[in-house]
Amino acid sequence: MHLPPLTVRRHDDKNRALITPAGEIDLETAPLVRASLEQCLRDGIRTIDVDLSLLTFCDCSGLNAFLHASQRTTAAGGTLRLHHPPPALVLLVDIAGCAFLLQGLPFGQVPLPPGSAPTAPLPVPSRGPVPLLRVLLGGAV
Repeated sequence: MHLPPLTVRRHDDKNRALITPAGEIDLETAPLVRASLEQCLRDGIRTIDVDLSLLTFCDCSGLNAFLHASQRTTAAGGTLRLHHPPPALVLLVDIAGCAFLLQGLPFGQVPLPPGSAPTAPLPVPSRGPVPLLRVLLGGAV
């Protein structure tokens, strides 16, 4: 039996939603995540929690979907928070300077994989967050 690369479940509790994606978020599956989060807003949901504990992979396409949804949710007077992200996504979020998406992890507090040595914190740009596209393309700021 072939399993889809991503499934997205939604559980509502009044004006709050818990979104649980399971599988991989990449260029192909990110539109499903984006559509699920946009549907919450259309349904009047203003507090969106995304449980990422079942996620096996998330690239910059997934992060872009979360950033887009966060921007739209904030504009509608709500909040979107990511919970239990995989370490690779935490690092991507930290590099992109958008740790405000993560519940309970302040900027610069990337959990280390078991057995790894701590490294120096990432430099914080003096002009605010580094534009995500420049970080991903390795361009100068």
